[in-house]
Amino acid sequence: MDKVMRMSSERGVVIFSKSSCCLSYAVQVLFQDLGVNPKIHEIDKDPECREIEKALMRLGCSKPVPAVFIGGKLVGSTNEVMSMHLSSSLVPLVKPYLC
Repeated sequence: MDKVMRMSSERGVVIFSKSSCCLSYAVQVLFQDLGVNPKIHEIDKDPECREIEKALMRLGCSKPVPAVFIGGKLVGSTNEVMSMHLSSSLVPLVKPYLC
C-alpha cells in the first residue's frame, strides 16, 4: 500500500490503469480533454501488479482499474469520475492541475 500511496502523489492527477482496459482509456481521454496531463501507471506492466491491485482494493476501489487519485486522494473509478464530470464537480477539483 505504501507504493500505491507514493505513486498516487507523484502528480496532481494520477490514474492507475491497465493497457488493455477500455474504461481506463476513456478516463484518460476525459482528463486530457479537460486539459489535465495525468500521470498514468499501467499496472499490468509492473512486476508488482497483483500487490498494487490488492492495495487499490483495500483503499476502497470496487475494481482495481481505473483508479483515479486527485491531489493524492482516491476519487474512485469510472463511475465516480463520470458522475463527478456530469454533475460539474470534476473541473473545479482538477483546476489546480490544468496544463
